[in-house]
Amino acid sequence: MSRGYVRIIGGKWRSRRITIPSVEGVRPTSDRMRETLFNWLAPVIVDRHCLDLFAGGGALGFEALSRGAASLVMVDQSAAVVDSLREQCRVLIAEHVQVYCAAAPQQLRQPAIPFDLVFLDPPYQSPLLLASCFYLAETPGMLAVEAYIYLETDKLIQDNDLPVGWKIIKSQRAGQAMSYLVKV
Repeated sequence: MSRGYVRIIGGKWRSRRITIPSVEGVRPTSDRMRETLFNWLAPVIVDRHCLDLFAGGGALGFEALSRGAASLVMVDQSAAVVDSLREQCRVLIAEHVQVYCAAAPQQLRQPAIPFDLVFLDPPYQSPLLLASCFYLAETPGMLAVEAYIYLETDKLIQDNDLPVGWKIIKSQRAGQAMSYLVKV
């Protein structure tokens, strides 16, 4: 079932490999984009409560935990992906992680503590990126008062595409992929 590996770039699990499951649509964020993202997040990553909504191989979520995030919820619609993520948690001896299978965003469970860091990297061809943004913005208790949202897509996004009050503070292009860091 495994398609390959990615390496965690920094933190306590630096250089550890995580397995990427061989499931259609699973596309790990490139090392270059992850390195840039976590450089952006370095001042705010510690003790954050994170959501990796389209978890796939888990590279973003595990990287956040490796760098000091307090907790992580990983959600994917594929049972095979969820099984792989649970196995990665076991191998890494990852604590404070919840992994479950759900169709995003409508089956996302209410968190015990609102998320203050969210990773949204759905399959590029799906309409779920902006739908997930609006779902998170409009569902009470999902987001902390000050939250950061990472968006990865193959489309250009502007502030006026996002929920009211959301502001793009960083962006980068790498090949066909665009990444954005949004502050709520």
